[in-house]
Amino acid sequence: MRLTNKTALITGGNSGIGLATARLFIAEGARVAITGRNQKTLDEVAAELGSNAFAVRADVGDVAATESAINQAAERLGGLDILFANAGIPGATPLGQTTLAAFEEIIRINLTGVFFTIQAALPHFRDGGSIILNGSVHAVLGIPGSSAYAASKAGVRAMTRNLASELSPRRIRVNQVTPGATRTPIWDSRAGSEAAMAALDARMSAGIPLARMGEATELAQAALFLASDESLYIQGSEIVVDGGATQNPWGSPLFRAA
Repeated sequence: MRLTNKTALITGGNSGIGLATARLFIAEGARVAITGRNQKTLDEVAAELGSNAFAVRADVGDVAATESAINQAAERLGGLDILFANAGIPGATPLGQTTLAAFEEIIRINLTGVFFTIQAALPHFRDGGSIILNGSVHAVLGIPGSSAYAASKAGVRAMTRNLASELSPRRIRVNQVTPGATRTPIWDSRAGSEAAMAALDARMSAGIPLARMGEATELAQAALFLASDESLYIQGSEIVVDGGATQNPWGSPLFRAA
């Protein structure tokens, strides 16, 4: 197993990519602490994950609560080897229709929260560990109405490289996984029924060379690689898991000859 005797903290670990990653890390031998904002979901997930999991409620937008949760997790696990700073929120911020509060909430959780999560984890981190940030293709695609979300993820992308430089003396690797369109609960606000989700899937898939949306388990596999010793010489890098949407969009069904 690739994470035997390792300890990991995953923010936003009670659903979507975070939960898929928690399942995989545990299957590969790690003991895992997860955080999330919904106590009911956290309790259900902790019961599912079993004795090698520990759940603690925290909103990454609340720095004090995050610090407390990380301290609890690190004490329970006996220190940290891996951090997956995964928690984040979506949100449309179209020009002319966006409040300051809505814009700042996205930045506070998706960018500021990531920095202070890492800062709170560092005192508990063992040298040679791995920090993984969750980015997004929004950072480079220029999607209308997504300025705050895109800015937050572009900030995460830049921060990955800065923190990698800062933490290299401790041999702590800082890398990023970058999801494209992935089947997770983040789409619930845009597709409230199976029919709506099917239509959204078809629309998204038309612009993806591999002609489908990604699965949370596929992002988890990328996170596992970066968490494991197989990536010991990878630093400040990004693994894009988007079916080719950003690197070779002209290979998508949208541009194929009939």
